[in-house]
Amino acid sequence: MTAPLTFFHDVARNAFSASRPMTVEDSLLLDQYLKHPELIQNTQNKIDKYGPLEEKDNKELKNETNLVEKASTGNMDIALLPVDVKLIKPNFWTVKGDYSLQFMQNFVSGNWYKGGESNYAMLGAVTMEANFNNKQKVKWDNKLEMKLGQQNSRTDSVHRLKSTEDLLRLTSKLGLQASKNWYYTLQMVANTQFTHSYKSNDPELYADFMAPFNLNLSLGMDYNVDWFDHRFKGTFHLAPVAYNMKYTRLPALAERLGIDAGHHIQKDLGTQFTVDLTWEFSDIIKWKTRMYGYTTFRRMEYEWENTFVFQLNRWLAAQLFVFPRFDDSVTRDGHHGYWQFKEFSSIGLTYSF
Repeated sequence: MTAPLTFFHDVARNAFSASRPMTVEDSLLLDQYLKHPELIQNTQNKIDKYGPLEEKDNKELKNETNLVEKASTGNMDIALLPVDVKLIKPNFWTVKGDYSLQFMQNFVSGNWYKGGESNYAMLGAVTMEANFNNKQKVKWDNKLEMKLGQQNSRTDSVHRLKSTEDLLRLTSKLGLQASKNWYYTLQMVANTQFTHSYKSNDPELYADFMAPFNLNLSLGMDYNVDWFDHRFKGTFHLAPVAYNMKYTRLPALAERLGIDAGHHIQKDLGTQFTVDLTWEFSDIIKWKTRMYGYTTFRRMEYEWENTFVFQLNRWLAAQLFVFPRFDDSVTRDGHHGYWQFKEFSSIGLTYSF
């Protein structure tokens, strides 16, 4: 005789009790309750009321082998396949760089109606960046810029080679995110040059390594720009508090560089801003610009560097560089005043990664 499925309260009570462990029979009954509730016809209350069912032949029921024991007699071998677990540590650093070697050549015959002279020039430029961004709150951007250009001149009887471009500059910014595009930022800008600078047919030294050396520390905010489908990118740095130090290792150049005579160092406090942008007009034309301004109640410096890159192919590019500068701490020029200008164009090898 087979009894209909009965709901026992003790089975459900044991399932939610920490002190009463469930038996195998309890687990099987609970599985039937959950999967086939329509088969339940009796409850424990009814059985307690009318009494248990009796067998007609009053035969003693045999205790069957435990289902778990019966199942364990079979073949339970499971083939375990080796699994390689590879842990990848997140890398928050991004490294990139630009390298270029540009050449310029100009030939002018002795009877050229406008005059002039033949010359050769070469310009090497390296820009390396190592930027940290943990995708949460902290950013740390570092950029090292190096440029060195040399030119020969037949009419210069004093110098065989002269520098046309000479720059060694490190920019480092540590930022803490304030909103989606704004960061509280501590910025450092340090720059000098590699070698000495002269004018044509003039033995007087105008600048040299660590003469001058400029250091600017500023505290403010950065605004990140990413427009026109990632083609116009960069940062605006606005700092109401800035410390500036100008140093020369050659005291003879102090007054020429805007430092008090007989001193090596000039220090002051002011405000500063820096704009660093790159605009890719197309796959072959790119404009990189940097604006830097620092002012106190006594003096002001302003620089605007513009580099137009015309990428002819993967390895060959032409560049146009335009650089106006204002500095009222140096001696005033009779023609340009406190304004200074530099411009050159070149063509040569380039590589980016």
